[in-house]
Amino acid sequence: MVNRIVVGAHYGLKDWIAQRATAVIMAVYSVILLAAVGAIGPNTYEAWRGLFANGFMKFITFLFFISLFYHAWIGVRDIWMDYVKPTGIRLVLHVLTIFALLGYAGWATQILWRL
Repeated sequence: MVNRIVVGAHYGLKDWIAQRATAVIMAVYSVILLAAVGAIGPNTYEAWRGLFANGFMKFITFLFFISLFYHAWIGVRDIWMDYVKPTGIRLVLHVLTIFALLGYAGWATQILWRL
């Protein structure tokens, strides 16, 4: 019998797929936004506000931000896990990252639904 020491979180394939999926969502949103900006050509605040007055545009923008923050969480978490060895410091960095990303998500939501 071989005793094997298992280390690490072993997120692997699940996180690799999640990062690719969030990247695809962000890329598709970027194309949609560029097409909308190209078609409408908003050059005033009222025009931009009109672009985002559409419920669909707000929803896909919100989906973009959620994808962005999840994508960032996976990347930053992996950086902390790979390069910060003291467990206490890594835990503090994880918590600070989560708080920052949740704060950004709340802020993005507030901005979107204020338009």
